[in-house]
Amino acid sequence: MTDLSGKVIAVAGAGGSAGRATVARLTAAGATVAAADADASRVVGVAGASVVDLLDAAATRAWIDGVEQTHGRLDGLVHLVGGWRGGKELDDGALADWAALAPLLVETVASTSVAAREALVRTDGRFAVVSATGAHHPTAGNAAYAAAKAAAEAWTLALADSFAKSGAGAAVVLVVKALVDDAMRAAKPDAAFAGFTHVDELAETIAGLWARPTRELNRTRQWMIEP
Repeated sequence: MTDLSGKVIAVAGAGGSAGRATVARLTAAGATVAAADADASRVVGVAGASVVDLLDAAATRAWIDGVEQTHGRLDGLVHLVGGWRGGKELDDGALADWAALAPLLVETVASTSVAAREALVRTDGRFAVVSATGAHHPTAGNAAYAAAKAAAEAWTLALADSFAKSGAGAAVVLVVKALVDDAMRAAKPDAAFAGFTHVDELAETIAGLWARPTRELNRTRQWMIEP
């Protein structure tokens, strides 16, 4: 198990199944975790969780600055804010999907990365975002989702360029087909969920980011399924 003792890691979107799994895994490895979600009902039972609107740049900055001031450092930010909408064709529905997904999947990456960048440079920290294979294989039905994920990847890789210029910090994209958890499997026991990544596997990969050298990790896409 990766030893994260002394590390302070923020998890955005901590109320979902991936967020809860990641918070649990990082905590088990010894990290101090600062969890946040926009929905108070989703973080019930998540220790020390904050309710933060990541679409509000000032609120996001206040959250990150507060974490650093409280704990003296910030070693990572894991972006797990998710959402999916899609249809069958590139039509008016796709425009509605884009209007709903762009804030969730792109603007929250922008706000958290800008708020955390300087703190992560100070600790040679990690910024991780979860993307999807759909970003690399867009279809008419998933245009909005694919475009939003592609934009989030581009923003994260731009952050990686900033880290490279600073000489510290690493930004990485974790690419999955889709995520699955135990509740989903229990609800559909006959479903194969072929190619899906279990949230516990994702959490394990995230925890391992601090065991890899910055230069090796920065600007990379970690494919959790064959591209």
